[in-house]
Amino acid sequence: MIETFHLLRVLLVTMFQSFNTTGIGSLPHLDAKEACRVVLDSVDIPFWPQLPHRSFKESMAPQYTEGFPFVKVQGESVVVVKPEESALNEFYEAIAEKRGFPISEEFSAGFYAFINMLQQRNSKLDVVKGHITGPLTFALSVTDEQKRPIYFNDELRDLSIELLKGKIRWQIEELSKYADKVLMFIDEPIMSALGTSTYLGVSTEDALNIIRDILEYINECGAISAIHCCGKADWSFALSAKPDVFNFDAFSFADTLGLYPQEITSFMNNGGYIAWGIVPTTDDIRDADYDGLKSRLESGFSTLQKAGVPDASIRKQVLLSPSCGTGSLEVKDALKAFSLLKKLRNSYVGG
Repeated sequence: MIETFHLLRVLLVTMFQSFNTTGIGSLPHLDAKEACRVVLDSVDIPFWPQLPHRSFKESMAPQYTEGFPFVKVQGESVVVVKPEESALNEFYEAIAEKRGFPISEEFSAGFYAFINMLQQRNSKLDVVKGHITGPLTFALSVTDEQKRPIYFNDELRDLSIELLKGKIRWQIEELSKYADKVLMFIDEPIMSALGTSTYLGVSTEDALNIIRDILEYINECGAISAIHCCGKADWSFALSAKPDVFNFDAFSFADTLGLYPQEITSFMNNGGYIAWGIVPTTDDIRDADYDGLKSRLESGFSTLQKAGVPDASIRKQVLLSPSCGTGSLEVKDALKAFSLLKKLRNSYVGG
């Protein structure tokens, strides 16, 4: 059974072409249709855009709170509330029946504009990308009345995981109508802070089990699993969670992969892809150019090769992306990021 499941994962990710491009999630646009046009014109694996400048409800944690009766978005904050009995019963019923938890247009104008555009296409996409805030980042970002993260409330932490699973299931069901395969990212920026004084109460073993559970659930729903972290983290931790795709900030941390040659080799031998976030999504984008990014990417490849990872795997099992979401940039800088991403891709596979 385990071998069959592993084979399924390998078959799922082999749908990628080497140096395919995608994005992480957010864009700085206010117009959802325009943001979707940028996505569809810029990357090989389209994704629905988060638009945090449009509404606080489209920010990283609030966007996935709908249907969770224990929290409520009030203005520019997410607060823990005493759930109404009817909402609580409906929540537990949805979990028991394994129903998805939808994201409404109020919380995600980009998702609905994206779906509308896909409906107008004459054929299915090969792959389309969805995303959720990772379970650690979600449960450590949402706090109770004492400003204590709900992660440290066992019941709320476990139920928040069920909530996110429902968001995953719903997205996969919706997106699979328009593509042969769905690539589902979990975005875990807090992973880079595990082990620091801020999160001393978070057990590494528990954190790993939670992330692995979510990634396995993505596979169970028939999608390709991926994990993204835009900071510097223990990559052996991320890889041991067994995603199909591992995405990191290669602009800032490409040389760190060479510290984990055995883990990287094992990951690739099992069919995993590395998505190199080579285009910066900070102010560095203003000085970035094609030659500099190409050189930085090749240096990252060389670091892995010198560490003993086969060059053939490095250049075959590779995707390209910005280092993080572009939502913090000005629109012109976001457009530059996607333009550079496309130019890099074309330098390897042709336009």
